[in-house]
Amino acid sequence: MTDNVEKIEKPAHLKKGRRAFIKKNGKKLMRAVATYQGKSSKVPDTPKISNEHFDFLGAFVENWESIRDEAREVLKFRDEIPGFQEISPDQYRLAKGKNWKTYVLFGFGQRLEKNTQLTPKTAEILEKVPNLQTAMFSILAPGYHIPAHTGVTKGILRCHLGLIIPKDYEKCRIRVDNTITAWREGEIFVFDDTFEHEVWNDTDEERVILLFDFDRPMGIGGRLLNKGLMSAMKKTAFYQDPKKNLEDAEARMEAAILQNNKNLEALSDAPDH
Repeated sequence: MTDNVEKIEKPAHLKKGRRAFIKKNGKKLMRAVATYQGKSSKVPDTPKISNEHFDFLGAFVENWESIRDEAREVLKFRDEIPGFQEISPDQYRLAKGKNWKTYVLFGFGQRLEKNTQLTPKTAEILEKVPNLQTAMFSILAPGYHIPAHTGVTKGILRCHLGLIIPKDYEKCRIRVDNTITAWREGEIFVFDDTFEHEVWNDTDEERVILLFDFDRPMGIGGRLLNKGLMSAMKKTAFYQDPKKNLEDAEARMEAAILQNNKNLEALSDAPDH
């Protein structure tokens, strides 16, 4: 005889409470180990880090126009591109509505095969980045401001490549600690997002960049610590929720691409009048 035992869902308020507890204490843990990660770093522990420390950046600059062209192909499906908070619900304070959209190419070290069918060249270049974690086209609406915030771990560095930048580029900028940088098309820079940063697009044009994260070069102790922390994070809702949301968003985009291809085929097969 077997018993049919239904899975009992935890009440929503308990889930929310546990999530808040993990978030609060997780940040404390990350802050506690940040000093060690900084000391273990093989590159300067500064808000912005010179490009000379990363020889793989040259390929992005050399091929930025090809990457931009692939971003434009993605933008043809802009209605299917999710807001950042739709992928990562914990970003609700930073992303409102459709003002900050993200088209993810790599998530948690894994290539998104369906999304990258539109971006083969970009994906090829990204795959050469050592210990790549995440990569996406970051699309910022005109007039939007991303408030000041800090990243999760010093074990990861962030890179921005300018692709489609407003003509009045000086009004489209990022502050990292006390340094303000305006994006320029074809220019790339690296920064540590555990330093407070915020973004403004004070123009009437859209801004599109390639954003990607990779492991900070560190000594063996720092690398092992970072690997352990990332493994632990993958067991939490902060990994599982975005992972599921990414799968759903990728499926919607694939359906939109297939439908578009069918529409184009129907047009090409239609008789001329």
